Amino acid sequence: MSKNYPDMATELNQSIVRLREGIPDTMKGFSQMAAAATANGTLDTKTKELIAMAISVAVRCDGCVAFHAKACNKQGANREEILETLGMAIYMGGGPSMVYAAQALDAFDQFAE
Repeated sequence: MSKNYPDMATELNQSIVRLREGIPDTMKGFSQMAAAATANGTLDTKTKELIAMAISVAVRCDGCVAFHAKACNKQGANREEILETLGMAIYMGGGPSMVYAAQALDAFDQFAE
């Protein structure tokens, strides 16, 4: 059950481009919301991406795991921070989150290579 998360992120980006072409106003609004939500504030961007990773696990979204594993890596998160984040996701989401946490760790490791 191996997934290639870098490939998944690339493929999703291609799909999102087509979505932007079809509903540009909606996607512009989503992009503005994402920029505002992830901007440095009281919480820095890395912390916000770690939160997004935990939510990705809790809601069981493969594409979200791919995007946020990549973003966590880009923001300088280390493996220990990812593991603590995944521990919180497992605690909050139980068994299904534990399975997704294992996959999220695979995703982070693939982007860190």
